[in-house]
Amino acid sequence: MPDGTWAGWLAWTDPVQGTFLDTSIGPSYSRSDGAGRATVMLETRPSHANRMGALHGGFLAGFADHAYFAGLAAMGRPEQASAVTVDLTMQYCGSGDVGPPLRAEVELLRETGRLMFMRTTIHQGDGLVAASTATVRKVPTPK
Repeated sequence: MPDGTWAGWLAWTDPVQGTFLDTSIGPSYSRSDGAGRATVMLETRPSHANRMGALHGGFLAGFADHAYFAGLAAMGRPEQASAVTVDLTMQYCGSGDVGPPLRAEVELLRETGRLMFMRTTIHQGDGLVAASTATVRKVPTPK
């Protein structure tokens, strides 16, 4: 983004309107934090809440899954936008509120010929809201 709150960040939105990312998650902003690391930010909105007014667990899982790919793009791996999640685990560590942005700290732990092993922690302010690990099947390299 050239200016505003997210100046210097990579904006990530789904180019196809009406998809889950477009309607349920919303745009995110990412930046590289060095080799194999990235930060992904997401502004929370009322549609992310559960009936008690806290951030919904399914939304947090969706954001974690999204953060892996937005993080990879920020790490200089945009070709992996079409990779697929093989597995994803979540640990819910606290309650999140609608309004303050979420911060996902994404790390690429290991990479093989076909897979990437990743982890993220999701924070709001100084509080840990959730943690996740995932295995991602890479997009095959054209021959």
